[in-house]
Amino acid sequence: LSPTMEEGQLVQWLKNEGDTVATGDVLAEVETDKATMELVARGEGILRKIFLGAGGTAEVGAVIGVIAAEDEDISEISGVSGGGAPAAAIVEEEAVSTPDPDPVVEEPTSGNNELASPVSKGGRVKASPLARRLAEQAGVDISQVPGSGPGGRVVKRDIEAAKASGDASPAPPVAPSWTPDEAEYEDVQTSQMRKTIAKRLITSIGPVPTFYLTVDVDMTRAMEARKSMNSMLKAEGAKVSVNDIVLKAVAGALRQHPNCNAQWHDGFIRRFKAVHIGVAVAVEDGLITPVVRHAHLKGISQIGAEVKELAGRAREKKLKPEEYTGATFSVSNLGMFGIHEFTAIINPPEAGILAVGGIEETPVAVDGEVLVRPRMRITMSCDHRVIDGAQGSRFLQTLKGMLEEPTAILL
Repeated sequence: LSPTMEEGQLVQWLKNEGDTVATGDVLAEVETDKATMELVARGEGILRKIFLGAGGTAEVGAVIGVIAAEDEDISEISGVSGGGAPAAAIVEEEAVSTPDPDPVVEEPTSGNNELASPVSKGGRVKASPLARRLAEQAGVDISQVPGSGPGGRVVKRDIEAAKASGDASPAPPVAPSWTPDEAEYEDVQTSQMRKTIAKRLITSIGPVPTFYLTVDVDMTRAMEARKSMNSMLKAEGAKVSVNDIVLKAVAGALRQHPNCNAQWHDGFIRRFKAVHIGVAVAVEDGLITPVVRHAHLKGISQIGAEVKELAGRAREKKLKPEEYTGATFSVSNLGMFGIHEFTAIINPPEAGILAVGGIEETPVAVDGEVLVRPRMRITMSCDHRVIDGAQGSRFLQTLKGMLEEPTAILL
């Protein structure tokens, strides 16, 4: 699980009480602060007791179920009480109709033993939250997907199978509707990722004494260098973005200013020799920062390929914890959204983060003439416990010089 994770939400159990479990079997799906992960059995036996139902939350380390031998005494084991469907409902919820506003109607299977998609009387498909999210992302009509979960529930593997086979119908367009008595607002349950973002940002804004430094950068040479590199990479089908150049320049500047490549810990400052850059990526329900490790040792095209691959898996919630932790400095770029300038919030215990704005054609005075040049504004947020104003300024001057003369990145 994620090292920043304090609690998780149980999305669904894939095993029921009484089921035989082997080492390596997937027991349940758990939503962490950054991804939906599979809970794998580390031993074998029988799933004797389930303490936490689907939709419930529990702290890391809490007991949510017991795997034991059939004759083993488990009476003294107590588990978490974190809400969600009661344990009995994990096994019987598909058969209970009275309290459920959407009781399941089991459609008969066809002669060739294909599973029928379980649709309630209200027309709602019984599916796990993860399956619904994956179906929406893939454009799959979930009502046409046969369910293989408990009681015919559509689960993750069913959506993946539908995508692989190409048999599922595309999701029908939803027509907007509104009635005068319709609620004026909607209360949205926060995901584990959103809860973690809220906690960590409060931790940053409160205790971290932050100051901000901003510089304008002439991106003329950087744009020319990008065009030249993309011309050379055309045969490989690869492309270099402005952000890739920025990341490489940041790595080079941090090597020259190790006081900015640091973290604050109670009682001491940790300065890093290697540069691991966290790259902010917007995902469906929040933000995640995959880490490009040893960025100072990698070329621009390699950094670009790695960021693209990490960002893709971040949006699919398939990153491993070690792929989004351990950054020594972070970069957030909102230029693609037309943002001219902004300030980013430091991700503790890192001591700095760079906010990158968009490139704009701007009239500037050059040798007594007014010329139009592509300009970009970058703002560094600094933890004053680690970085002083002069230190942060020197780092930004080095970074500005590298971006305005990209050959300096290679030195």
